[in-house]
Amino acid sequence: MRKRKFRSILAGAGAAAFMAAVLAGCGNTGIPGDLMQDLDSARNLEEPSGGSSGNLEEPSGDNGKNPGGAEAVTDFGVRLLQQVLEGDKNVLLSPLSVASALAMTANGAEGDTLSQMEAVLGMPVQELSEWLHTYREALPRGEKYRLDLANAIWFAEKEGFTVEQEFLQANQDYFDAGLYQVPFEASVAGDINQWVEERTDGRIREIVTKVSPDAVMYLVNALVFDAQWQEIYRENQVRERDFTREDGTVQKVEMMHSAESQYLTDGQAEGFIKYYEEGEYAYVALLPREGLTVSEYVASLTGEGLRQMLLSPVSGYVDAAVPKYKSEYGISLEEALQEMGMQNAFDELRADFSGIGYSVEGPVYISQVLHKTFMAVDERGTRAGAATVVEMEEGGGGFAEEIQTVYLDRPFLYMIVDCRTMVPVFMGTVMDPGAEN
Repeated sequence: MRKRKFRSILAGAGAAAFMAAVLAGCGNTGIPGDLMQDLDSARNLEEPSGGSSGNLEEPSGDNGKNPGGAEAVTDFGVRLLQQVLEGDKNVLLSPLSVASALAMTANGAEGDTLSQMEAVLGMPVQELSEWLHTYREALPRGEKYRLDLANAIWFAEKEGFTVEQEFLQANQDYFDAGLYQVPFEASVAGDINQWVEERTDGRIREIVTKVSPDAVMYLVNALVFDAQWQEIYRENQVRERDFTREDGTVQKVEMMHSAESQYLTDGQAEGFIKYYEEGEYAYVALLPREGLTVSEYVASLTGEGLRQMLLSPVSGYVDAAVPKYKSEYGISLEEALQEMGMQNAFDELRADFSGIGYSVEGPVYISQVLHKTFMAVDERGTRAGAATVVEMEEGGGGFAEEIQTVYLDRPFLYMIVDCRTMVPVFMGTVMDPGAEN
């Protein structure tokens, strides 16, 4: 087994003049009168203290901002989303959660199995593990916002199955993983589900439905996100509007209106960044241009292109509207990950997880990668949770010149991002705000 050496990763006046000019011509903006009050107060908006995407130079100290890790997780998230989009169904993933669970697993991979996992994850597993460790240790937390990640490994207490201590130690060092060696009986599923429920504040209540008789290990990541908007929506900012689905049908939704200050566009979509309290985290929405479906837009994305857009918003004023919605989503990721190039890990004849341990019954391989997510977006902020389980079995810019209007009144892509790194903690699509999936 290769040797792992732990190391840390180091990791104004013009706006006011612009706003005055905009407001002077407000009669032609088409913006509701009560929104103009929000735009007027936006004159005094300062860049969030957490570091807007326009100010992401390498900070002093070690806060996990390693461009390699941020770029790898972003690109992994884009490619994974491209694999799992399902037509008119709302989709919600946490690239950070899936990458964490797979990185823990990859710490025991060898040979071609390791090479394929690293290619899919986007960087060497030791570097990714170190980056995720530093990232998790430096997560900001306040009274009105938090992002917490937790990791654990359950492994079977059974004759003939032996776990490598170096593998367990690596995952304790990098991921602070809780270790549970128990007989793999039916109660293990309940134990894992209870652990996940507690660490997602009840948002993910069941992720493992049963324990396979051949299962010898479960590697689990749980993630919870809670944040209040920097500016909570007032009652008069919530109005009923039409939302047009891609099939042309229309539904009434409660739309939350606000004035935002960061406009995004890449020529194929436009959107905005909306900050949570203290600006450490933000909600990002991207609305494909008319005539372009969400699937077509996501298929055109690259991790590099998405990061470039997130790091280069246009400072200006955006007349924005977001529907209230709730999304619950679950998926088995084996097929998607194999399509991305991670084939050996799922093949009991080719998988090489000798770094995890060995079984007299046959080689250890990945049988399932289960992922569940939850998100609710309303007037006060956002509540979200995610969990990922890997089951192992033994075989036999400048100011805008005008106010931009972005109403999310048709299907769109959205993200929750960490403003220090612009890493997407969550990525999802809203095809139907009324469907909780």
